[in-house]
Parts: sequence; structure tokens; C-alpha cells
Amino acid sequence: MSDIMLVSSVLGIVSGLLAGLFGIGGGLVIVPVLAVLFKAHGFSADLIMIMAVATSLAVISFTAVSSVWAHHRLGSVIWPKVLRLVPGIIVGSAVGAMVAKQISAEGLRIFLVVFLLYVGIQMALEITPKAGLLKQSRLLDFFVAIIIGLLSAIVGIGGGTLTVPYLVRGQMIMRNAVAISSACGLPIAVAGTTSYILLGLNVGNLPEGSIGYIYLPAFLATGLTSILTAPLGAKLAHRLPAKKLKRYFSLLLFVMAAKLVWL
Repeated sequence: MSDIMLVSSVLGIVSGLLAGLFGIGGGLVIVPVLAVLFKAHGFSADLIMIMAVATSLAVISFTAVSSVWAHHRLGSVIWPKVLRLVPGIIVGSAVGAMVAKQISAEGLRIFLVVFLLYVGIQMALEITPKAGLLKQSRLLDFFVAIIIGLLSAIVGIGGGTLTVPYLVRGQMIMRNAVAISSACGLPIAVAGTTSYILLGLNVGNLPEGSIGYIYLPAFLATGLTSILTAPLGAKLAHRLPAKKLKRYFSLLLFVMAAKLVWL
């Protein structure tokens, strides 16, 4: 267990820096690394992916509070919009966890590979959401939020790669879109984490140190260190060449996707 906590601590340092640098949650990094780590430590093959996803969401719930607070202090969060999205996000996240439990470990792995490639290509080609004229009614917000919550809970992310483009297409400026997305990441993580705990309570072959599908040693080590390094990543974002770094990050996502193919 000690080596899992050591690797998870390093993972938290890296994922926190990346989250601060690029404004996206660390789940894109956390899930693949935890999947490899869990396999190396002999976790049951049918539990590796779902535990990696669930533990990633738990970490995001750990770190999202500080992120939301930072955006709130800057006055960037438009709370009425957040409150319109939250009900659908909670429903979608809960349903997403239930869907993930029904998907085979192989299916969940392939789903994550495709998502990593999708985000990696976007970053490599510098594809950014373009402002649109999409009229976002309460009903549309609710149904889109369900989809965002569902997909985020399945792949173990805070939803920024999905929420921001939707908001920008509704003529939300990027600064507010990122802040709203950050605020929405908290209910995604909390609802998803709670669902994965409840869904895993009666599973018999979970490794020692688990609560439901959350593996506590990895959760605590990754969460605590990522909280410390995320602010540093945000500061470095203003000093380092963001475009070049995004291309390097896209390569990292491609490598992780390839690693998962042969997991």
C-alpha cells in the first residue's frame, strides 16, 4: 500500500499542476495512471477501470472546492446559471455511475480511450469553442447538464471539456464559462462519488482500504498533493507558453490512450 500512496502522491502533484496550467480537471491524467497502478497491484480485472474512475471523481470532489472558491473570489461565477445546471448534473452523474457499473471493464476502457483521443486531438489542433447564438432555455440546460454529468461520471472527470463549449456557444465569455464549469465540477464529483460508494458497498472482491468503489489510499494521497500544486500550476500558466504546453499535454494523452489499449 505504501508504494501506491507514493505513486498517488506524485500523481497528485502532476495532475494538480496540469489542472492549474490548462484549466481542466486532473481526471484525464488520474484515471489512466490509477488503472495501470491498480492492475500492477493485482486488483481484480473487472474492478480496475471502475475503481480508477470512481477514485478520480473522489479526488476531484476534494479539489473542486478550492477551485470554485478561487473563481468566486474573482467574481467570475454566474451562480444563477450554475443553479440551472446543477439539477441535471446531479441526475446525470448518478445515472452515469449506474451505467458505468453495467458496462464491462473492457467497454469502459475503450470508452475512456476514445475520450482521451477526442480531448487530445482538440488540444493538439488547438480547437477552441467558438461563440455561437445557441438559445439556452432552462429545459435545454437541464437536458444538456444530464449528458454532461453522465459522461463525466463514466470517464471520471469534472466535465470542463464538455461544459465550457456548451456555455461559449450560448455567448458566455470564456472567463465566465470556465468559472461556471469549475463550479459545476463540484456537484459532478460529489454526486458521482456518492453513487460509486453506494453502488460498490455490496461488492465482495474489493481490495482492503476501499469504501464502495473508492480506493481510499490513492484518493487521499492524490487529493492532498493536487490541492497543494493546483495554485502553482495556475501561476505558471501566466508565465509559460500555453500553446506549446498544450501540444505536449496532447501527446501525453495519446500515450495514456495507447497504454490503456494494451492494459
